[in-house]
Amino acid sequence: MERKADVVIVGAGLAGLKAATELEAKGRSVVVLEARDRVGGRMKPGEIAGEVIDRGGQWVGPTQKLLLAEAAKLGVETYAQYDKGEQVLWYQGTRRAYKGDIPKLPLLSLLELDRVVKRWDREMVTLPAEAPWTAPQAEDWDSQTLETWIKRNIRTSGARTFARIVTRAVFCAEPAQMSYLFFLEYLRSGHGVEDLIGVKDGAQEAKFKGGAHSIARRLAESLKTPVVLDAPVRAIRQDDEGVTIRSDKGDYRAAHVVIAVPPVLAARIHYDVALPAKRDGLFQRMPMGSVIKVHVAYKEPFWRRAGLSGQAASDHHAFNVVFDQTPEDERVGILVGFIDGDHVVEMSARGDNARRQSVISALTDYFGPKAAEPIDYVDQDWTAEEWSRGCYVAHMAPGVMTRYGDVIREPVGRLHWAGTETATDWMGYMDGALQSGIRAAKEIAERK
Repeated sequence: MERKADVVIVGAGLAGLKAATELEAKGRSVVVLEARDRVGGRMKPGEIAGEVIDRGGQWVGPTQKLLLAEAAKLGVETYAQYDKGEQVLWYQGTRRAYKGDIPKLPLLSLLELDRVVKRWDREMVTLPAEAPWTAPQAEDWDSQTLETWIKRNIRTSGARTFARIVTRAVFCAEPAQMSYLFFLEYLRSGHGVEDLIGVKDGAQEAKFKGGAHSIARRLAESLKTPVVLDAPVRAIRQDDEGVTIRSDKGDYRAAHVVIAVPPVLAARIHYDVALPAKRDGLFQRMPMGSVIKVHVAYKEPFWRRAGLSGQAASDHHAFNVVFDQTPEDERVGILVGFIDGDHVVEMSARGDNARRQSVISALTDYFGPKAAEPIDYVDQDWTAEEWSRGCYVAHMAPGVMTRYGDVIREPVGRLHWAGTETATDWMGYMDGALQSGIRAAKEIAERK
């Protein structure tokens, strides 16, 4: 027997949950179907050394207004990311400690790096927010990979290294895997490279008390109809009167559907009426990034005592971006960081113990011999998550945005699309997920 609702939402990440709350506020009946046994999507709770952690998304910046407002409304407070002391750069086999946002690189590399970032800033603002594929140079920029652009336009090894580290850290992908146009659009959406990688006034400025995942949990708890868990959607059939959704928890009938999952997962749903070729082509060409998020706990935050911020980056180690994750009371010391891009392909296959050894070796290079004595270790391989297939965000290779990008938010009959990949501001982030949910709900509310 089919159960009925005005709208069925596929996916209980922030995008789907926000769409549900918006539609309920407009008087629509809503059912949210979630494949996992929990809500949150790419936000996931965890624990290390008795402390609550986020195994998925966790940071928020001052320009992410939607996320900050949602957290405040739900009673989730923020606290500052620890940012005192020197940062560490492991570059060409040498450890370099520095203060501020600029690493210790050769003078010519620093000068070129400044020029490159300013060029990115100039070029990204030429992209129309709703339609970057229509920019004057869109065809040219979309015809080349970011790696090709780096080799053609950056001469010093230091500036090239910085560009590649930034790419892996922000996209969890290699520069050779994405188009230069997509890279610029992501920069525009994230307000520039300084905001994307920065702590003070940047995207890593603050975290959420109790974990960012508590925002998703509280959103789900606010719904009139509980989220249906362990309910992966297998097929969707659309006709003139409505939509039938087949899930592992039964069939549902609705007037509209919001599909709020990453493109790679939306492509795995069987559509009885085939999707338009352009929409299907887009799904096939938006792979997820690759990342393993790692937390390592110590008896105390010893790096702070040594005048270090806990932040580190590397051009060599697989574990190549690190932050301080110590709780406010300093009961234990915790470092959090990422294995990303091509490194994940190797490290995922090698298993937990090999990953742990690699991570501890890198931390010892960054912070000294005390880093070799952790009291706990936890990692999260997002490529192994059946209902994510990677993190943080999907990306586009050359030719995809200009050929297929214009359908990314376009409804297909009664099917509507949400998810952070569809956002026009803070794409790839929790803030972008909320924006997409609001937009999808508005589309449905405005239809007759």
